[in-house]
Amino acid sequence: MSEVTRILSAIEQGNPQAAEQLLPLVYDELRKLAAVQMAQDRPGETLNPTAMVHEAYLRLVGEGNARRYHDRGHFFAAAATAMRHIRIDQARRKKTQKHGGNVQRLELEDVAASAPDDELMALDEALTTLAALDARKAQLVELRFFAGLTNDQAAAVLGISPTTADRDWAFARAWLRDAVRGS
Repeated sequence: MSEVTRILSAIEQGNPQAAEQLLPLVYDELRKLAAVQMAQDRPGETLNPTAMVHEAYLRLVGEGNARRYHDRGHFFAAAATAMRHIRIDQARRKKTQKHGGNVQRLELEDVAASAPDDELMALDEALTTLAALDARKAQLVELRFFAGLTNDQAAAVLGISPTTADRDWAFARAWLRDAVRGS
């Protein structure tokens, strides 16, 4: 049993010090996942990898959270999902009237750039639809796209062979591309 799995078990049993022990063990890895996920963002975004890790960590093991994680892989899969939801929540919040609505400040360099928030929201809608059709393929996309895992790492988390993960990845990418272009 890995140290992370042991600590996750202690958290599940109600040990209040266990959450403090977990953060130093997983922080660097969560930070790398967040940085990979946010590498394509435009400069000047208000959410940075450090803030995303802190928010995701609070959602995963914060007070009042009754989630149970079976092992290290399950924890990181949940972290990928939490990071996805944080990004989607931020994109939605930026679209509200209170936060500027459709008014966007444009820098000269950004005039020709695409709207990543719209693309992210379209991807989220398509991914939600894919999850209803095939949850494993949607989870694979979360692990590969939002968590930045390699094919072999994602396959291990999902408990499938790398070949199956390759096939699922190819299908999911094509399906999502069609769904996003259609929206």
